[in-house]
Amino acid sequence: MNRREVITLLGATIAVSRTASAQAENMRRLGVLIASLDYDPEGQARVAALRQGLRELGWIEGSNITIDYRWIANGSDRLTPADAGTLVALKPDVILAGPTSALAVLQPQARTIPIVFVQITDPVGAGFVPSLEHPGGNMTGFSQFEFSVGAKWVELLKEIAPSVSRIAMIYDPANPSSVNYVPVIDEAAKSLGVATRSYAIHNTGEIEPVISAIAAEPNNGLIPLPGPLIVAHRDQIIALAMRLRLPNVYSFRYYPLDGALASYGVDSHDLYKRAASYIDRILKGDKPGDLPVQEATKFELVINLKAAKALGLTVPQTLLATADEVIE
Repeated sequence: MNRREVITLLGATIAVSRTASAQAENMRRLGVLIASLDYDPEGQARVAALRQGLRELGWIEGSNITIDYRWIANGSDRLTPADAGTLVALKPDVILAGPTSALAVLQPQARTIPIVFVQITDPVGAGFVPSLEHPGGNMTGFSQFEFSVGAKWVELLKEIAPSVSRIAMIYDPANPSSVNYVPVIDEAAKSLGVATRSYAIHNTGEIEPVISAIAAEPNNGLIPLPGPLIVAHRDQIIALAMRLRLPNVYSFRYYPLDGALASYGVDSHDLYKRAASYIDRILKGDKPGDLPVQEATKFELVINLKAAKALGLTVPQTLLATADEVIE
């Protein structure tokens, strides 16, 4: 190799080194705390929607942004403060947290790091922000339905299964928002002449005996309330409800996709994709407290006709006509 070739090679090496150094300096860091198991297809779909939203805004993972994920540990039912703590210790530029249970364990540990939350029910009532229009502080984000949506679940269950005279709710008491649906559902059921009862599910071992006890009484229907434990074990809950012939209504589309009877709720993937816009703005200098909390705009009614047939139910044509998706 002659002297000119050595100089050319050295110059190229220095240029590559400078480019790599510049890329490293411009790399931004996003933390994602999501109350889902990493192998859950629904959790992965939410993250995929977030990545798509970021890509459309020019943020490419591994190129100009690093994304660190923290999921519910395999074998556990919930995120823990330790899960949030390991993410905070990385000092990301911004953290995305969702749903409510994730934000609950993150907030006390991330008082200065900007936070974009997703799928939070009633963020003002839960004490996360003082106002939707002016959240202030270090967080803002995207809320999902209000607790009043619980009345819709009652109406949907009664319309598909008119013989239901009692509605059983199961919920995870560790989820900060779950219990707030109960009085709404109680009131809606009462107006239709339907009795209600709620059951707290503290761990996976309680799922089968509780649902079996519910099914032992005639004319019962089942409404599992939103929460990480319910989501993580939805296959078991759905299978039990169907085997024990309990008409069942849920909060999100992925339940009837997995075999449940019906659902009414927000398009959660849309919320995660929209969250990318706030992450983008914060990375470009906006303060989260100046960005108003946005509410869900896309709701979905999904009915599983195969499940209805297995339960011996006939779904009214008027309801099928208004459904966003019918699974046959």
